[in-house]
Amino acid sequence: MTFSSRLKSTTAASGRAALGAALGLGLTFALLGAAPAVAFAQEPAAAPAAARAVIQAQGPGPALWTITDADSTLYLFGTVHVLRPETAWGSPRVDAAFAASDRIILEIANPDDQAAIQPLIQQFGISPTRPLSSLLTPDEIARLDAAAVSIGATAAQLDPLRPWLVALSLSLAPMLKAGYDPQSGVDLVLKARAEAAGKPVAGLETIDKQVGILAALSEDTQLAFLRAALDAYDDATTELDALVTAWAGGDVEAINRLGVVEMRETSEEIYQALLVRRNTDWADQIQTLLAGSGTVFIAVGAAHLAGDDSVQEILEDRGVEATRQ
Repeated sequence: MTFSSRLKSTTAASGRAALGAALGLGLTFALLGAAPAVAFAQEPAAAPAAARAVIQAQGPGPALWTITDADSTLYLFGTVHVLRPETAWGSPRVDAAFAASDRIILEIANPDDQAAIQPLIQQFGISPTRPLSSLLTPDEIARLDAAAVSIGATAAQLDPLRPWLVALSLSLAPMLKAGYDPQSGVDLVLKARAEAAGKPVAGLETIDKQVGILAALSEDTQLAFLRAALDAYDDATTELDALVTAWAGGDVEAINRLGVVEMRETSEEIYQALLVRRNTDWADQIQTLLAGSGTVFIAVGAAHLAGDDSVQEILEDRGVEATRQ
């Protein structure tokens, strides 16, 4: 079964496609909340908020792992990049690990840099020679026009944009409407805390690389993702709600089931591009850190720390053990 036909088979599968993007490239996904403002010259997005208090989780809170050797301690923490402000995920274990760390490493060092995404949209997100009107049916264009209202646009304005960019923008819109806020995402909270504490912040990769991964997806996969976003528009938050509940409770198996297994069943291309190849690269970087010394807090999207191709599993295959706290 092709990716396109699979996505069309059920609204649930469509919702999982949007969820996979939120998990796999969540920081770029969150930054694209400003994409309509960039593309259509609306009001600029609000400046990032200062470090904010987080409500304490009722149970143990999100999962945390430790990797150690004689002179290094690396904490590995899974995040969700867009959250409702009232989500309870605070954890004394995580707070203690964060406080003990000399530096913080996120997926990207500048998850609050809206300006950085603008030239990338121009470079990777526009294709005037392959407009959407030449790729979608008249019925799909009509549905796109109706959905585009949510980001302050029309189908005609979206026409020169590449399918991956429109799909992500439309996927984020109902989440924002349901109260999810990129400014409440874990990565921005951690970055603000680090800056307030004078801890240096680095990234495992760059925004350019994240956008490049999306832009390199085949056109068929991009179009299928866009059709999925249109199919699931009214119910786009259901799967994310379930994921957040699992993440906040430390249920890694549920994260694997909801975010990882379903992503792979929906598209092997997306699974390899968003998770496997990046997890392998990050495992390389973690081994380099382990060869040095010091205490480092590493925070990446929760889907990268779940399943058979997780960062921890790749490290274990190389003889490096990540112990859950």
